Amino acid sequence: MPNPVYDVARTGLLLVDPYNDFLSEGGKLFPMLRDVATDVRLLDNLRATVDAARKADIQVVYVPHRRWQPGDYDNWDHPNPTQRLVQQHHTFAEGTWGGEWHPDFVPQEGDIIVQEHWAQSGFANTNLDFQLKQHGITHVIVIGLLANTCIESTSRFAMELGYHVTLVRDATAAFTQEMMRAAHELNGPTFAHEILTTAELIAALPVGI
Repeated sequence: MPNPVYDVARTGLLLVDPYNDFLSEGGKLFPMLRDVATDVRLLDNLRATVDAARKADIQVVYVPHRRWQPGDYDNWDHPNPTQRLVQQHHTFAEGTWGGEWHPDFVPQEGDIIVQEHWAQSGFANTNLDFQLKQHGITHVIVIGLLANTCIESTSRFAMELGYHVTLVRDATAAFTQEMMRAAHELNGPTFAHEILTTAELIAALPVGI
């Protein structure tokens, strides 16, 4: 997939779940991600991608997971296994440090924060599609966590809705290398129009760093 071209007026950077529980030492899920995140230099690449997008005047869109609140998933007919774990461990709990943005990824003026997703797709039961269409966005670059769950589900849904989808293989992470391989080598090529490294993406943007 050589030489992708991005019209900054029609491109959005989707930053998925940049919470302390995922990205910070002391976060509830960070120990499970640490090895893969270190291997791909996740934080450095997230910072570089977000910074390059801002410099290129690309719309940054926050795509946050539901922040757990008391009563979530209680009396549901069929919460999924991940939701059961969130219910048990109170991951991304509202009003806690773990449910706050990582300090390097605090929203800035002009960013869009869409409604929180309850499961894995950032589109399902949220206003993400509406916001993207209202801002004339046709191309989405999807980064954040996790590669094989929310990134994949959001990206697949985007493709189904007619968006051009770019995955950035080292600006995401998963709990195992096998999950990363599934996300980028097995599943990603079935729906993503581009699968790039951070360096390749930045080189393709009109304004690099």
